[in-house]
Amino acid sequence: MSNLSAIFIRFLDKRTVQRARRLWLHYGVFWLGAIVTGLVAVLYAQLIDAGYDIFRRVTAAHWWLPLLATPLIGAAGAWITRRFFPGSEGSGIPQVMATLRDRGGGLAPKLLSIRILVGKIAVSFLSILGGFTIGREGPTIHVGAGLMFNLRHFYPARFRAIRGIELERKLALAGAAAGLSAAFNAPLAGVVFAIEELTRSFEARTSGVTITAIIFAGVVSLGLQGNYTYFGAIDIGSHLPDLLAVAVLMIGVISGVAGGIFCWLLLNTRRWMPSALSTWRGRQPVVFGALCGLIIAVIGVASHGHTFGSGYAEARAMLEAHGEVSAIYPLLKMASMVGSYLPGAPGGLFAPSLAIGAGIGNTLHLALGQMELPMLIALGMVGYLAAVTQSPITAFVIVIEMINGHELVLSLMATALIASQVSRLFAPPLYEALSERYDATAA
Repeated sequence: MSNLSAIFIRFLDKRTVQRARRLWLHYGVFWLGAIVTGLVAVLYAQLIDAGYDIFRRVTAAHWWLPLLATPLIGAAGAWITRRFFPGSEGSGIPQVMATLRDRGGGLAPKLLSIRILVGKIAVSFLSILGGFTIGREGPTIHVGAGLMFNLRHFYPARFRAIRGIELERKLALAGAAAGLSAAFNAPLAGVVFAIEELTRSFEARTSGVTITAIIFAGVVSLGLQGNYTYFGAIDIGSHLPDLLAVAVLMIGVISGVAGGIFCWLLLNTRRWMPSALSTWRGRQPVVFGALCGLIIAVIGVASHGHTFGSGYAEARAMLEAHGEVSAIYPLLKMASMVGSYLPGAPGGLFAPSLAIGAGIGNTLHLALGQMELPMLIALGMVGYLAAVTQSPITAFVIVIEMINGHELVLSLMATALIASQVSRLFAPPLYEALSERYDATAA
């Protein structure tokens, strides 16, 4: 009997080890990656916030300093990105989309490498030190996808050979969704973003691990930063104003036109930029980066510093009804945003887009004074973000999770849909169009 018991125990131990190994292969790496992604997202957010705090303190004492420092940082960012970190430019979402579409598997090692992620964080920090109009959310998505993708080395070589590109796509997708969730403290937005923007479809085999990764990244973010809403909460009350439908239509159309023009400007630089300047941009990218930095600095100084940085502080101040931005703030911020994106240094579009949308709502309050200002600002935020991304569901979920204004659910959905459709009259989906440029490099 003792021999049979020993054999039975060894059999159970072997089965337990095999079961634990299968669980690790199917879930453990994803959980580990999600925890790391959440931790990096929080640390990256703190780094960017610290960088912008340094910029604001220095410029408060020396208002003229951006006229010198921002062009220098623009030149340095363009040179460093091109020389050491090609592939880290922009928000990073187009790179993630291109790798998810790539069936050959050649793009991911180039665009999701650790070197690219280091460059993404370092150069975006440098740019925020110069007051560039960039956000951290897109780069966090890129970093999350890259971190998870590189965890494929934790799998045995035989397992990677069998699963191949499918495994790598699952890892990158889960990391990107977890990155957005941790960046905004908006887990539902991470799920919707993965479905609507990154894959354009719902893959049943991927959904479980993606949601699990989002949960783990969210738990890490909550543990380090607490349970917060990105822009606070708004109190609408039970009675919605009679002019709400008019406001939804106006903001949807105006933000759709503004966002569509912004997308057109980024995708068609050769059509609106003078040919001599376009040629010079290609031949002298570092000097062009300095020129863009000078334009950003001039706009920022002229706006009393309101267009510098991501715009988070301005958007939150407007949402709390004590902002001091001018009626033309959305136009100035959009010009600064274009200038920040053209040199090619890393930086995201989400937070600046939300700030521009808040400015649109703030400006329209001059015509719709009988409506509550926070309500118009929330509609403007969702409208402009939907216009830029042309992903209305993602924009709606991000804003509704961030501001905690559930009374506006239908109005926010309608505004996002209108703005997205109007934007399509001017340009195709921005991230998808930009991602196709990486497809060309893989061909």
